[in-house]
Formats: sequence, structure tokens, C-alpha cells
Amino acid sequence: MLLLALDTATPAVTVALHDGTAVIASSSQVDARRHGELLLPAVDRVLAEAGVRLDAVTAIVVGVGPGPYTGLRVGLMTADTFGLALGVPVHGLCTLDALAYAADIGKGPFVVATDARRKEVYWATYADSRTRLTEPAVDRPADIAGQVAGMPAVGAGALLYPDTFPVVHEPEHVSAAALASLAVERLAAGGELPAPRPLYLRRPDAQVPKNYKVVTPK
Repeated sequence: MLLLALDTATPAVTVALHDGTAVIASSSQVDARRHGELLLPAVDRVLAEAGVRLDAVTAIVVGVGPGPYTGLRVGLMTADTFGLALGVPVHGLCTLDALAYAADIGKGPFVVATDARRKEVYWATYADSRTRLTEPAVDRPADIAGQVAGMPAVGAGALLYPDTFPVVHEPEHVSAAALASLAVERLAAGGELPAPRPLYLRRPDAQVPKNYKVVTPK
């Protein structure tokens, strides 16, 4: 196995290679505005570090979010393109699950929260690092304060709202190394990974205006 993992659902542009036993190369950069510019160079950098060519990859896993439309689609489209070009399977995995997997909290419950902008967070609760209790959702922190009261939190979204998430643990951002390790663990156990379909949870920021007037030449 040589699994290529990538995630652009958050400000982190992150890539990793896993050989079925361990992560053999990884790269992460945090820049919310340059996903498209940074992703392919990161893939090249990881392949060079591992000393392999892209055609050696046997499977791909991509973070499916939840995340903002613009950033998230960069990773998903890249993964789909690689999968088609190489003729290898492409798997999806919830980005929040990868953050939970990397968290060093022990047994839960705990909450993972990423920045959804608009004064909201993408979030889900976990019983432990491998077991999600709730479906991913997007909400204002104040509106979920009662549901997450007393729970430690993980993620950059939690850091933005200390009134709702007073205790925040590492990691702040998702890593493709954790994404790859969780994917390999689930595949080795005979589990199925979801399809690489985006979890947007809300409509994109850019929309066609309503009631606009169409002007055509006479």
C-alpha cells in the first residue's frame, strides 16, 4: 500500500504518504487563501521526500470537510483527478474525525470545532478519538454552549470562542498524517470509507442574485 492523503477543508493545506505501516512523508502549511496554489507543490514535496513517483500511489484519501466551499473543493477535485489518472480508489474521510484522531485527550466526551466563518463553527462530539457521537453540524457557538458544556475541545474553531470552549487541546489544525493513519486503520479492520463527497453543510457564499433583471438586445 502507498496511500496519498490530502485535506484542504480548513486553512491547513496538508498532504501525507502512508505505506500501510507508518507515515513516511508529510507536509502542512496554514494559509486560508492559497489552497489551490499550495496543494500541488505540497504533493510534489511529499513524493520527493519519500523518494517515490506519483504513479506508485495505490490509493487516495481526501478530507471531505465540513469546510468552506472554495477551499474544500480544491482537495476533492485534486483527489478525483489523481484517482482517474492513476486508476486507483479515492476514499473520503471526515476532517473532524482526523482532528479527533490526533487529539491527546483520552476518553471523552469531547468536541472538535473548526472555523466556519460568519461567527460559526463546524463541530461534532466524540466519545473517544475514534468514535464520533454526533453528525457534523454548523452553528453559532453560543447556540451550542449547553450541548458542549464541560467538554474539552479541539481545533482552531474552539480557540476563537473561549466563552463556549474554555478548555482547548491540540491539535489546532488537521494533518494529513492523521487522516492517512485513521484511513489505514479503518481499512485494515475491514471497514468501508465514505465516498469522496463534500460536506458543505451550507450554500456557498457566492450566489446568483434573486430577482435580477435580464437585459437582452432588441
